[in-house]
Amino acid sequence: MTISVIIPTFNEADNIRPLVEAVRTYGGQAVAQILVIDGGSSDQTVALAQQAGATVRRSPASGRAAQMNYGASIATGEVLYFVHADVQLNPAFAADITEAVRAGYEAGCYRFRFNSDKPMLRFNSYGTRFEGLMSRGGDQTLFITRSLFDRLGGFNERYVIMEDFDIIVRIRQVARFRIIPKDVLVSARKYETNSWLRVQLANLTAFSMFFLKVSPQRIARTYKFMLNHR
Repeated sequence: MTISVIIPTFNEADNIRPLVEAVRTYGGQAVAQILVIDGGSSDQTVALAQQAGATVRRSPASGRAAQMNYGASIATGEVLYFVHADVQLNPAFAADITEAVRAGYEAGCYRFRFNSDKPMLRFNSYGTRFEGLMSRGGDQTLFITRSLFDRLGGFNERYVIMEDFDIIVRIRQVARFRIIPKDVLVSARKYETNSWLRVQLANLTAFSMFFLKVSPQRIARTYKFMLNHR
């Protein structure tokens, strides 16, 4: 079983090289490709990813959903593994994904913990062991078999935000979804430039709008307005 690791990027010079190197170190022969799909970075993301050994392509369309779909279109692996650039992978990811797929799970994710010891962030991390959709998110990484991804038609590019939640809803309608009982390490940078309460309110607002089927463009504008994205 081969895995294509797909990493969408936009100005991730601080994170991309160590991530690519970790994929190479931990993934071994199970990883068929490391695809960095860039959304038009103005920093050194592309050069650093290439130096680390990734295959880098510029996405023909903007937006994370479009970037990940483009990566999937050139992927050769039997399993697609979508990873955000500021996530630190679990060292056993290749074995964990292989085991889950062989056990009949066509898709799944990890739990996460933040790279911070703040009590409220530990509380958030604890919630990711549960099944509810509000406990999910792209930061937890997502693995999905090539065949299921194609059956679903990939990510819905209409979702300029919440694309990860949309695809998980669709996955769970037709396939078993595995939450691997191990952690990936997620950046707390959003919480460092905003208060915990402010981020939670923004997340709750985005979720509510998503479930009420508000247009993704309006959700994105509202979410951006509510948070400082420095």
